[in-house]
Amino acid sequence: MSETACLVVVSGLPGSGKTTHAKRLQVERPGVRFCPDEWMTALGANLWNGELRARVEGLQWAMALDVLRAGGTAIVEWGTWSRDERECLRAEAAALGARTELLFLDVPADVLWARIEERGMEDPPMKHADVVAMHEFIQSQRPDEAERSAFDKVL
Repeated sequence: MSETACLVVVSGLPGSGKTTHAKRLQVERPGVRFCPDEWMTALGANLWNGELRARVEGLQWAMALDVLRAGGTAIVEWGTWSRDERECLRAEAAALGARTELLFLDVPADVLWARIEERGMEDPPMKHADVVAMHEFIQSQRPDEAERSAFDKVL
């Protein structure tokens, strides 16, 4: 395994800026970016189709592991709202000898809502109450010191 292999986990809610930050990272350190929303949109699929999303993310993860095995950078922007989900990705990448980095985007619920309304890409449209509920959940899943120290770097 090359010392340059690196997994970057971009974590955040809809409207938090995951894609914007991931695209910037992709330019700064050439890598492969994995965004299920883009694949699902290209397939003409409903972004809220959980079964299809899981399959797309599974395919993306298999490809991300190939990128890591080849010594590249894989940038995963799935949301990864829960600590358990982030830890599974981190542990599997670390087992391959890859460095792991976490970018956790913590954006206030009102800002998320404004961004979601402005872009208008969710179909079906999200409700403000949904955003508030997701925000409350992710606040309970903020990276704690143990999680932060497990990653090689927190961006």
